[in-house]
Amino acid sequence: MQIKIGVIGTRKIVEQTLRVLKSFPTFAPLTRIVDNEKNVLQAAEQLGEEAEVLLLSGPLLHRIVKQKLPISVPVHHIPLTGAGLYKALFRAHRTGSLEGGVSVDTLTKAMVTRTLKDLGLEHTRVVVYDGPVHTSADRLVAFHRLHAEAGNSSVALTGDEQAANLLFELNIANEWLVPSDQDIIVTLERALLSTESRRGKESQIVVGMINVDDFGKLAMRRSNEHEVQKLKLDIHRMVLGYVESLDGYLTSPGGDEYLFFTTRGILERETGGYKTIPLAKEANKSYGISLSVGIGFGASANEAGTNARNALRKAKEAGGNACYIVREDSSLIGPLEMADPVQSILSPTDAAMIKRAEEAGMTSAYLSKLLHHMARFNKYEYMVHDLASMLNITVRSAHRLLLMWTDGGLVEISGMDKAPKGRPRQIYRFTFLMDKSL
Repeated sequence: MQIKIGVIGTRKIVEQTLRVLKSFPTFAPLTRIVDNEKNVLQAAEQLGEEAEVLLLSGPLLHRIVKQKLPISVPVHHIPLTGAGLYKALFRAHRTGSLEGGVSVDTLTKAMVTRTLKDLGLEHTRVVVYDGPVHTSADRLVAFHRLHAEAGNSSVALTGDEQAANLLFELNIANEWLVPSDQDIIVTLERALLSTESRRGKESQIVVGMINVDDFGKLAMRRSNEHEVQKLKLDIHRMVLGYVESLDGYLTSPGGDEYLFFTTRGILERETGGYKTIPLAKEANKSYGISLSVGIGFGASANEAGTNARNALRKAKEAGGNACYIVREDSSLIGPLEMADPVQSILSPTDAAMIKRAEEAGMTSAYLSKLLHHMARFNKYEYMVHDLASMLNITVRSAHRLLLMWTDGGLVEISGMDKAPKGRPRQIYRFTFLMDKSL
């Protein structure tokens, strides 16, 4: 099962966190948008009963919850580091706002000075708020207003969204210090490690299957059998090295397939939270080959092995050079990043969604190809000819499938492409994939 995480904060930070959470398939987010202290406590109390861990958008909310609520689950907050400061200083420098000095809250003077020095702006005049760490937006606004009117600052940098809005109303130039995606990723990793479910699954055995794509064609290109055997040994040595990094056990059933065993905790760390397979890039760079990888989770070795075989089939159906993970509840994670960059890593595709697609007449092979293509190009809309080419079928077959999938509620017509010559062509949107990703 997925781990429920409660995300509480302002709308912009919550939306940013949800975007980053797409690359954490273990988490199932529950969100609350809050704008005052009372709402924070109410939201935290509600989500504390449902979620295994809470994530708050800032240190002030974190302090309020920890002081005033007896929360039994781990509570984390997104810190503001130099990464967010770099972005704010760059925007201010680009508009020429730094020339008259800068007033800063939330961050320490050492952090601001170091960042300015890194940017070659060490001569910029800096005034840093030195009051209580957790203070109200009104006090922060008063601090920035004082130095703006005294001529000590031409731009205010604040880590409080409410203060930024108030400064804007007062016509005081300001930049809101927003956490970077990396800040959120680090916090999510800490939150994941603190959950009871995560600790319980650390030692769960997982099964992985690796298959070399089109090995027969690779063998035919070799001049003699010795070269083929050398290639097999090189591939085996490479796969063995990767499994060794997983502290796993490798065996080869024969031919071009490999079977390995490791633990769930190690796999999660080595894949960066189920995001990428480093082995695929090494195989492509060293030997010009691509791999199909299937990984299975399960309550028993038999279940994990069956899920690994199903995941490998998904990778093959997607055209190879792909990796999928099938979990205990039959939900699907993938495709993970392989030799080629993937622009949009998918959040888990749940079993209900897969069943819905199959009931509407979409085969497992077509679903795998759509998921793979969507993850690589972040594409949800196709014209008939594009879809036919991607699925490797005729245009007539693509028309027939689209009609069936539209009747099944998987697809809708989103617009028309007005070509210079000929009739306008319909654009089809795969709404069931969009709903899941959003």
